[in-house]
Amino acid sequence: MPANRRSRNITEGVARAPNRSMYYGMGYQPSDMSNPFIGIANGHSTITPCNSGLQPLTDAAEAAIRAAGANPEVFGVPTISDGMSMGTEGMKYSLVSREVIADCVETAVQGQWMDGVLVIGGCDKNMPGGMMGMLRANVPAIYVYGGTIKPGRWKGNDLTVVSVFEAVGEYSRGRMSKEDFDGIERNAIPGTGSCGGMFTANTMSSSFEALGLSLLGSSTMANPDQEKTDSAAESARVLIEAVKKDLKPLDIVTRKSIENAVTVIMATGGSTNAVLHYLAIAHTAGIDWTIDDFERVRQRTPVICDLKPSGKYVAVDLHRVGGIPQVMKMLLEAGLMHGDCVTITGKTLAEELANVPAQPPAGQDVIRPMSDPMYAQGHLAVLKGNLAPEGSVAKITGLKNPVITGPARVYDDEQSALAAIMDGQVKAGDVVVLRHLGPRGAPGMPEMLAPTSALIGAGLGESVGLITDGRFSGGTWGMVVGHVAPEAAVGGPIALVREGDSITIDAHRLVLQLNVDDAELARRKAAWQAPAPRYTRGVLAKFHRLTSSASRGAVLDAFED
Repeated sequence: MPANRRSRNITEGVARAPNRSMYYGMGYQPSDMSNPFIGIANGHSTITPCNSGLQPLTDAAEAAIRAAGANPEVFGVPTISDGMSMGTEGMKYSLVSREVIADCVETAVQGQWMDGVLVIGGCDKNMPGGMMGMLRANVPAIYVYGGTIKPGRWKGNDLTVVSVFEAVGEYSRGRMSKEDFDGIERNAIPGTGSCGGMFTANTMSSSFEALGLSLLGSSTMANPDQEKTDSAAESARVLIEAVKKDLKPLDIVTRKSIENAVTVIMATGGSTNAVLHYLAIAHTAGIDWTIDDFERVRQRTPVICDLKPSGKYVAVDLHRVGGIPQVMKMLLEAGLMHGDCVTITGKTLAEELANVPAQPPAGQDVIRPMSDPMYAQGHLAVLKGNLAPEGSVAKITGLKNPVITGPARVYDDEQSALAAIMDGQVKAGDVVVLRHLGPRGAPGMPEMLAPTSALIGAGLGESVGLITDGRFSGGTWGMVVGHVAPEAAVGGPIALVREGDSITIDAHRLVLQLNVDDAELARRKAAWQAPAPRYTRGVLAKFHRLTSSASRGAVLDAFED
């Protein structure tokens, strides 16, 4: 085993007596000082169902680390519940929390000179934040996803948290009874675990299996089930072996492993947020990966999983038919995965998948055959044009025709747009423009699940376009385009749109176009003035000052030389 970083720091010489004394006060013995010290970044919290079931996983990992002869050190990391903060000022803290979590993991691991770290998280930003912290610290590390929630039920139908947001739109338009509205609200979330569709949490956790830093099969387990607790313990045992081998995250995360992760995201119909987060992960790892790489992978990867929000099934259904290992084996057989990438077990991905069947079980339709996919190409399209010179991201699954040209309905905040949709002011054929909601402008790039779900609930998901420099929930679907860059706050073209301007969204041609001549846009640009920052103190002010463009992952350390 490599030399214990901690033992070099606290076991030698009289001068180290104060360091050792602190450990003796917690019950450590002299013999412990030569054993590895393994951090457990515990995201347990009673803030949200996504994280309220994490303590048993932490306990299992801690026990497994002790049983392996190492010293567990548990420390906390925060979380923000996207589902609870959605549509409020609190949603601006969601993406910010990704950076805070990354800072927490890096600070604790490096400040306490840990020999390895196991990160446990649940809600959306826990995954990329934890992964970025692991990459920064670059000691042997593994990610343990807290597990998905089981579906809620109402009148024989499966429910997710998105069902509630869509019910708001339906009820407000008189398309749903009060009984059904109340029934959906009260039964959508039956217990602990992260949102059940292929939303952001399940998207990121699934991709971590492909990335090589989570155990295969672990991302689609339900939080309340015993196998999830057992998987946490096994993850700890695997991590101890990685410490012995000195196998670090930057040995595992490569351009090819990121391509594997993005391929799985495309094949499973994952969240638009994955684009933002993998730009940030690649940046943290020092890997050349751009927004155009997502489009390259999309064009060669079919969508083979029928999963919510635009499909029928949830993560536990995928788990029953083989989970992410089954999806990866099919992609590997089709030549779409790099099987030679090393994983946290020390084996290659191909070796890990060797015993997985080439095809899923007969009689199921959660995973479609490669010969008959849901869609021939991936669903996360990168659109460019004079409205998004740096790019934007559209989720195009579930749409009969992802093309629209219509008049702009312009809103500078989410609440105004939501009120207009709920009041019936937005009509079929319109293109809603939601701006000043980007990384710098909001600040924090909040998700627009409330207005997009209201459009779906109002029956306008196919006939109204929506573009924003903000983000979308992993539960969003419809004629929607987010991450428009440059954003309005820095004078991007979206800041120049006026009420009634013609806008074209064309996912076939990968175009996002403002149909206004260049001379007029130049006049508008000359008259444009930067808005004053909305926050001048605290974490949101820091995010406003430091963040990069969404096209670069909205990271805080993309410093120019």
